[in-house]
Amino acid sequence: MGGDPPWVSRERGKATGPARLRFDGWIAGTGTSSGTRIVLGHWARSPFGPFSDVMLDRADGERLLLAPTPETAEFIALTYAFDAVRIVPVRVSVEAGTWAVRAGALDMHFTTGRRGPLGLLLCAVPGALARRPAWSALLDVPARLLLAGVRTRGSAGGGRREWYGARDLRPIVAVSAVFEDDDLGVMAPVEPPVRFGFGSVPRRPSVTRVTTTVALGRGRTPFSSRA
Repeated sequence: MGGDPPWVSRERGKATGPARLRFDGWIAGTGTSSGTRIVLGHWARSPFGPFSDVMLDRADGERLLLAPTPETAEFIALTYAFDAVRIVPVRVSVEAGTWAVRAGALDMHFTTGRRGPLGLLLCAVPGALARRPAWSALLDVPARLLLAGVRTRGSAGGGRREWYGARDLRPIVAVSAVFEDDDLGVMAPVEPPVRFGFGSVPRRPSVTRVTTTVALGRGRTPFSSRA
């Protein structure tokens, strides 16, 4: 089928210009003792419907995106920076604090622990407030002071801007991951920070419930993809 991508709003057959899109879900970030850092996006609600994607910042410096459809791959690759993109099935299941992730050649499991003080504080923020870009902008400086490398607003690829409104935070306490039949080792800090966009996930492995708002720009960034 032809036509515009699902994130382009139209009126009387003409694009109405840049819009703000909202993604509600979870972002999990962890390092591994092999040096590969992994970021999972698990989106319950988005302009594309529910989906999940995985970003890998590998020990050799390659930044790789694993996305489930050409549409999600294109949107994410226009927003962040990657050296390669693979379109593969991405399946995530969560049961009793244990997450199972299968994305092409990646097989990962991780377990979350109890909320700390920051997680309890974030849970107290009303959802309607956490979704507002102005709230995310207000928290940008405190977030940078409390969580090294973390930003709650900034410029993305293609002239886009992003805001992250955190609503919960849980630590990751155990990780196992295999990629292309190589064991990535045990859990480690996200160090150095990941290099996909203007900010990183927390240095301490964690899962954050988040509302991400993306204001579209007009630029486009080419990327390579393979199934």
